[in-house]
Amino acid sequence: MPKPALRSIHLYPVKSIAGSGPGEAVVEPWGLAGDRRWMVVDGAGRLLTQRPQPKLALAHAEGLSRGALRLTGPGMAPLVVEVPEPGETVPVEVWKDTVEAVPAGAGAAAWLRAYLGVEAQLVHLDVPEKRRPIDPEYSEPGETVSFADGFPLLLTTTSSLDALNSLIAQGDHADEGPLPMNRFRPNVVVDGTAPWAEDAWRTVRIGEVAFTVAKPSARCVVTTTDQRTAERGKEPLRTLARHRRFGDQLVFGQNLIPRGAGTIRIGDPFEILG
Repeated sequence: MPKPALRSIHLYPVKSIAGSGPGEAVVEPWGLAGDRRWMVVDGAGRLLTQRPQPKLALAHAEGLSRGALRLTGPGMAPLVVEVPEPGETVPVEVWKDTVEAVPAGAGAAAWLRAYLGVEAQLVHLDVPEKRRPIDPEYSEPGETVSFADGFPLLLTTTSSLDALNSLIAQGDHADEGPLPMNRFRPNVVVDGTAPWAEDAWRTVRIGEVAFTVAKPSARCVVTTTDQRTAERGKEPLRTLARHRRFGDQLVFGQNLIPRGAGTIRIGDPFEILG
């Protein structure tokens, strides 16, 4: 087996919208630079994801210089969105958290309304180091996260995806597999480890940056959404329910908290520290 290494990096500038796969990324305390600093909310300021709006999978957000975005989507003219000027914030809901964010403006809101067919607005997390604490059960005081589900980074492994796809092939919905890794929207994907070995990891290093492995990642219906078509099936949740149920959660991947800053690059060595 080859030595464990970083296979790919994934950035999602807007939560629940398609992102990019750069060759390197800067690790900040609250996640990868440029990852999930923007979010779509409904008219009441509540998070909109692919759960109620699978069409978000077909939109794409490209990160530009100085934090700006270029939004594209089927049937839509591209739109460049600049980082809003510091100013009045509005409260928005991210799962159980209420966070202050800056509205992106009327142009972005109109683009999203036209694309989704519902009331929607784009908001920006202006001060990630202050705005949203990580669950204190798994973190140190003062540690924060972007608009990610709950932790700064999500790690998955190619060996575990291969193992999951083998299980799907033996199940009632084998025609839905094999599934690609994009169903799980990870930030970092690692090669060269044993299937499900990540269950036992507590501390790891990617290149020059160490991370705490905080907790397994609980999966939701978004993983059943084909990221190319926005169509939904039964997998991987059906197979995870049979083989990867941890208490009341269906698990794939591990949540990470950085223990330092630096740059990670595809091909960087991956080490298990504990």
